Formats: sequence, structure tokens, C-alpha cells
Amino acid sequence: MSALEGILQGLVRAQYLSPELQDALERWTLDHLYQSQVWGIDRHNVREAIQQRSQQFLSLLPLKNRFPLQGDRLWVSLWQLWLPLAQWLVARYQQQTRPFIQGMLGLQGTGKTTTAKSLHLILEHWGYGVVHLSLDDIYKSHTQRQQLQQEDPRLLWRGPPGTHDVAAGIEVLDQLRQSTPTSAIAIPRFDKSAWAGAGDRTEPEWVDGADMVLFEGWFVGVQPLSELPATLPDPIVTESDRAFAADCNQRLHAYLPLWQRLDSLLVLVPTDYRYSLQWRQQAEQQMKAAGQSGQTDSQIEQFVKYFWKALHPQLYVTPLLQDTRQTDLVVELDADHQVAAAYPPGDGTQNHSAAS
Repeated sequence: MSALEGILQGLVRAQYLSPELQDALERWTLDHLYQSQVWGIDRHNVREAIQQRSQQFLSLLPLKNRFPLQGDRLWVSLWQLWLPLAQWLVARYQQQTRPFIQGMLGLQGTGKTTTAKSLHLILEHWGYGVVHLSLDDIYKSHTQRQQLQQEDPRLLWRGPPGTHDVAAGIEVLDQLRQSTPTSAIAIPRFDKSAWAGAGDRTEPEWVDGADMVLFEGWFVGVQPLSELPATLPDPIVTESDRAFAADCNQRLHAYLPLWQRLDSLLVLVPTDYRYSLQWRQQAEQQMKAAGQSGQTDSQIEQFVKYFWKALHPQLYVTPLLQDTRQTDLVVELDADHQVAAAYPPGDGTQNHSAAS
């Protein structure tokens, strides 16, 4: 058990911030200022910051069963990331006079959907209207993707650039940006279980406008390269791999008008991009342990590396960690899904292998 887990367990049990817990949280925060300074916490205001976050933390305990995580992972994620990120979003929303569109980029397994769902719950609890939209929700229909696969058999799975209805994404984000509390907007949704797992569009969800939109996906915000480098990272090893990577890069240009609708971009990045494969395998193992069907490790490796061949993290995500024009906030996650660092673009330690 980490020190923070122990402190937060005590806070959950006590249901109030005792002087002892206040001191312990202050010490932990001061020892981890590299995670806290991005949220505006320093040695001068740490006491007030801890008191405010503790009040927010305790107010959310009645909702604990509605979060996508449970137990100590819930408490740590809530304290370390979701609560400060929710405050950060509210501050940015309050700086403008229309709905705020927050882009969230995260590789497979980084918890982007879990984070978006948790932020949705917190922000609605605070009284804000929130829409959670995934890049997955704007996939082309099953029929369209079948036709696409006939034209390009390399598109084995949905997900790479070219498998989305970008025009539909632009339309719904424009509607949300211009919405009022009485607007009736159809939010596209996608059923991944349809067609034996191939997935298809399903009935839209109708909403009455929004204050904030959380738009997440595995390559939200990434920029096309002017050209591929001469040497490409593994697993892009064959000429066929290189051709596929080049075509995916070219298809990215069609997404730029969609990214232009974003007001801000958050990048969730592992300290080593290869954790994505490890996390996906762990998730499948947990599913099997619960009696559900799942893929083998080799099938998962083939699946994850397919996406690395399409848009490799070193080529497309790493540049965003330094790009002050595109990115507003970077959160690095360690092998245990804990926050390793949080910083504005360009201010990180750059010690992760995705940047090497």
C-alpha cells in the first residue's frame, strides 16, 4: 500500500479532515510538488488547497458506487487526478461565454474513458451540464466499414484514421459549441457488440446542450507528419508496414478540422508507451478470471501493435508533449496507472521511453 492510499483510507473512515490527516496530506503533497504545482499548489497555499480538496473528496463519497473504479484505486485517482482536473476544467470553462470542448488523448489502457466518465460524474454533481463523446462514437457504419475494408484489406479493425465519419463529428461539436440549455442535440453513439463485435451505429442520445464536452479517443488531437522519417520504430519493420503507416498519416489530414473544434487538449501518456500492451493483457486476464471470454496474449499483442503500426506513439504522441500550440496539459502514468507527473507541455522530465 502506498502512503497516499493509507492516508486516503483514513480520510474515508473518519469522514472528516482531522489535524493528523491534514498534516499527512500536506507532507505528501509537498513531497510530490512535481504533481501538484500544475494545479496551482505551492508551499504557501498547500493548507488551503488540502482543505478544499478534502471537502470535495468527502462530498463525493455517497457517489462511490457510480465511479468506474472501486476501492483504493478509486480514492487515489479521485484525489490525484480527477478532482484537480475537474477544478482545472471549471476554471477554463468560466473564462469563456460558450460551451467548452475538452479533448482527451490517451493510448489504449491509459484510462481515458474511465477519466472522462469520472469527470462527467463529478462535474454533473457540481451542477454543470456535461456531454461525454468518444472518437468511437463517430465510427462509420458497419456497411460503410465493410466497403472500406474491401477497398483496403489492411483495415482489419475499426480504429485507424479513415474508419470515422469526421463530418458527423464536426457537425455535433459545432452544435454543442453553439448550444443553449434548451437546445436538442442528437449525440451519435456506437454499439461495439453489434455484428458479433464488429460494431455498428446505434440510436443517438438526445441532450439539451452542455456546459462542457469531454471528447476522448486514442488519437484525438494528433497531427500528421510532413513525411515519415527514414527509420521507423518497431513494429513498423516491413515495406508493407511503412506503406500502411504512410497511408494512415495521410488520412490524418481529414481530421484536422475536427481537432480545430477543441478548446483544449489533455494528453494521458504512459511513462513507457509499451505499458499499453501490458495493461490490455492484464484487462483480458481479469475478464477471464471473472468467467468472461477474452483474447490470448498473442492476439492482444497483434491487436495493439496493429495500432502502433498505424500511428506509432513515438511519432505522434511524443511531439504533443512539447507542443504548446496543440497541448494544454500532460499527465504521465506509471506502470501501476498512478500519476507519475503532471505538467504543461514542454515542462516534463522527458524521462519516459515514448520520448526517447
